[in-house]
Amino acid sequence: GGNIFRGLQGSAQGMERTTADYMGMLATVMNALAMQSALEAKGLHCRVISAIRMDEVCEPYIRRRAIRHLEKGRVVIFAAGTGNPYFTTDTAATLRANEMNCEAIFKGTKVDGVYDKDPKKFPDAKRYGEVSYDEVLQKHLGVMDASAIALARDNRLPIVVFSLDEPGGFRAILEGRGTYTRVHS
Repeated sequence: GGNIFRGLQGSAQGMERTTADYMGMLATVMNALAMQSALEAKGLHCRVISAIRMDEVCEPYIRRRAIRHLEKGRVVIFAAGTGNPYFTTDTAATLRANEMNCEAIFKGTKVDGVYDKDPKKFPDAKRYGEVSYDEVLQKHLGVMDASAIALARDNRLPIVVFSLDEPGGFRAILEGRGTYTRVHS
């Protein structure tokens, strides 16, 4: 929901942090509903599941219900993070991926993988093809917040980091091609 509202930025501008985080979670629900609409226009069956109850627009998060939707071949979009302030959407994604028994997390970003420093600022930045969870944490590589990385590490859940800006990039990653970084043990 950072395209609509980012909780940390609101907090940095003097807004109370909890309120700012809740506003960020609500922004993720709006994005999830937009994504649902786009996917349904393509003929896909889709459900938005929110960690914050808002029964008129989406389903509440119930693990077994989410698993059943997946078993029926539906796309499930998790919204509103964990439903708790102070937790990022990266941590929420890692939590839900573990709860759904996913094989990996695919993290689309503005760059085509994990770098030793910001490639937008430093032309000599080196992209990792593979990197360990511990190295990400020790070197503060900024893939995801430390809680998300630790949760992925503790459950041996690989993270694939790729660029959202590359046309056809996600499809290429799923087909085993493309440029990305794999974070694993």
